[in-house]
Amino acid sequence: MEKLLIEGGYPLEGRVNIGGAKNSAVALIPAAILADSEVTIDNLPQISDVQLLSELLEEIGGKTALNGDSLTVYPENMFAMPLPNGRVKKLRASYYLMGAMLGKFKKAVIGLPGGCNLGPRPIDQHIKGFQALGAKVTNEQGAIYLRADELRGAKIYLDVVSVGATINIMLAAVKAKGRTVIENAAKEPEIIDVATLLTSMGAQIKGAGTNEIRIDGVDSLHGCRHSIIPDRIEAGTYMIMAAAMGKQVLIDNVIPDHLESLIAKLREMGVHIETNDDQIYIYQTGNLKGVDIKTLVYPGFPTDLQQPFTSLLTKASCTSIVTDTIYNARFKHIDELRRMGASVKVEGRSAIINGGTTQLQGSKVRASDLRAGAALVVAGLMAEGITEISGIEHIDRGYENLEEKLIGLGAKIWREKMNAEEMKEVENA
Repeated sequence: MEKLLIEGGYPLEGRVNIGGAKNSAVALIPAAILADSEVTIDNLPQISDVQLLSELLEEIGGKTALNGDSLTVYPENMFAMPLPNGRVKKLRASYYLMGAMLGKFKKAVIGLPGGCNLGPRPIDQHIKGFQALGAKVTNEQGAIYLRADELRGAKIYLDVVSVGATINIMLAAVKAKGRTVIENAAKEPEIIDVATLLTSMGAQIKGAGTNEIRIDGVDSLHGCRHSIIPDRIEAGTYMIMAAAMGKQVLIDNVIPDHLESLIAKLREMGVHIETNDDQIYIYQTGNLKGVDIKTLVYPGFPTDLQQPFTSLLTKASCTSIVTDTIYNARFKHIDELRRMGASVKVEGRSAIINGGTTQLQGSKVRASDLRAGAALVVAGLMAEGITEISGIEHIDRGYENLEEKLIGLGAKIWREKMNAEEMKEVENA
């Protein structure tokens, strides 16, 4: 077990290249199950979730070949192998195996998904969609059993805008008989990315990126090659780091339109930002002003950037209020920020940050989930002294080559093995 150490106070300067979108990759890899021939996915982020999903595809009889940032999936010999336990429970995105296997084999057994503990994240909208398509869904001994004699298109209204449910229903519906209409669909760029892959495989999908997606089922899907869009959350995290400690930082391989809400809030704080087709340039600013944010579904402010942004606000003048309308348990980083000297408190769904009152101090802190880990990295870069972050397996789920990229910008960051006493502390936490 390792820990991440950061000596704060070093300015960031230079260029950082953004990898492929993690939230696309974890849906695109299961989508490859639906093809009858090989699928190659390029620009994959080198993160642990990708490795886990590749191993799961091999468990159900597929073959995978990873070459740099390209993964080729050979689905010809896949079968409806039950996956009630094991790797499937290690990541939340394993639920995409439900839609893909149901669409391909008309049956699936998938253990209830794991991943970051962000409070209740029910999959009732996924199940509602599967049932509307004609599947029988039961929960047996901690696993979801899906069975269908035939899948038929249906009109499905999502009670809650859900990226996961929108994608999962798409996966199940592309080979169903007739037309499926998903109303109140999520609009995230990752949904368009998945729809683009499926369309390249021969699916008939219209309206991805709007609140109504129409899918006309086809009998078969063929292989293709697809390149993942840049990761807007990784890009946003480096933008926040640059706003906190940057002199001149160029963020490359990014789609600025995907980050309009963050750009607007950073500019409101007084951060100097320039954009062009695929780059964002952030350069040194004076005093940062406090702002209020409220997370919303896309194109609103992303919940995945709320935690890193909260760390940045500890440096801003005045009081800021951060409200998360998506996940009510996404404030587990607040206690850790307080360990570092931040003046922050949580009231219901909101965090109140008294920014600019104290200098953050390096401390021993623990990442409770992926984006909380990113928040602590931001705090560590700003802090005086050395910050030690445990629980970095969460960070590795979503940020490729984090240390190398930050070192390239001038940060002082490294990993060390944890000793037995430290490992025991983490286990008892």
